[in-house]
Amino acid sequence: MPKSKHFNVTVRVWRQAGLQEPGEMVSYSVKGVSPDMSFLEMLDILNDDLLKKGHSPIAFESDCREGICGCCGLVVNGDVHGPDEHSTVCQLHMRRFRDGDVITVEPWRVKSFPIIKDLVVDRSALDRMIAAGGFISINTGAAQDANAIPVEKDKAEEAMDAAACIGCGACVVSCPNGAAMLFVGAKISQLALLPQGGPERNTRALNMVAAMDKEGFGNCTNEYECEAVCPKDIKAANIARMNREFLLANLFSKR
Repeated sequence: MPKSKHFNVTVRVWRQAGLQEPGEMVSYSVKGVSPDMSFLEMLDILNDDLLKKGHSPIAFESDCREGICGCCGLVVNGDVHGPDEHSTVCQLHMRRFRDGDVITVEPWRVKSFPIIKDLVVDRSALDRMIAAGGFISINTGAAQDANAIPVEKDKAEEAMDAAACIGCGACVVSCPNGAAMLFVGAKISQLALLPQGGPERNTRALNMVAAMDKEGFGNCTNEYECEAVCPKDIKAANIARMNREFLLANLFSKR
């Protein structure tokens, strides 16, 4: 079986020592790239070469490298998470590129995600919104007891689709307004659709939307860029559900 043909690329990557430091694009040559490599493996090879030369490696995030955790968020050639649809950067392979290509790699660029170093940004704003209300405090019991409450199949599937959100932040970065409404909408929907989420339904919507505003995220203007780039194909219908939950919660709280 013939071996995969290796090739060379040039990587233009954003280098920035910290939030208060100036940043710039720096070009590096990466040789011997296999088309079977993942994009992150290519960056690993580049970092090994930088270390051998006594230079500082490029800081970027990754964990599972299986499209599950959402840590690897990058902008590749202007595309959030790269050119592949509904996937993460760790699922992007070098077969998408050709010999001699110049690949531009940038971090998430949005006010609510300040740059920590190079391609690493602080996405803890998403965690704070979850802490504001994206949970249930009732005791659901053990596995057998938890299944004792009947849930309609359609509702259960909708809740599971919303719960698939991995919190990578791609929706925020792709939105021209820097809105986090797809993320918040998904986290509100996954619990609002289930009876277990009922006791805190109103406070959840009010608190999470308040936290979203406090973090400085923008508002949705129906651009649908968020849905287009979401690795888990979360639907914008969750934004509409979030708005309904928020309006009903406000009406209920004023009675």
